[in-house]
Amino acid sequence: MNKNVLVIDDDPDILDAIKFSLENEGYSVITSEKGEHISKLYEKDSSLPDIIIIDLFLNGQNGGTISKKLKSKQHTRNIPILMISAHPQGKKVSMETGVNDFLEKPLDITVLLERVENLIQIKETAV
Repeated sequence: MNKNVLVIDDDPDILDAIKFSLENEGYSVITSEKGEHISKLYEKDSSLPDIIIIDLFLNGQNGGTISKKLKSKQHTRNIPILMISAHPQGKKVSMETGVNDFLEKPLDITVLLERVENLIQIKETAV
């Protein structure tokens, strides 16, 4: 069964690169530049991704705030979140939001793929 990945970043080039790389590995990928898919996750009957990759600072939104909210909800708290950012304090700020992992931009796609697979495996063994 395909694993579903939700990728949220306000840079369309980054979205395209991540989507291409993940789909090449067999993942089903939904991308979002403005986080429009996030509001659907707050609904209990929504279809949930297996993992979320989100930029720390989105245009008009804060990925950290979104992550905190997702981790505070019963039905979304177990979705692994991989935060990405080029901000110098990105890792520190990200980890304070309760995300599962952090990856610094510019992204190393090989490392990204490893982290995604590891987070999904951890989630599956915890269930």
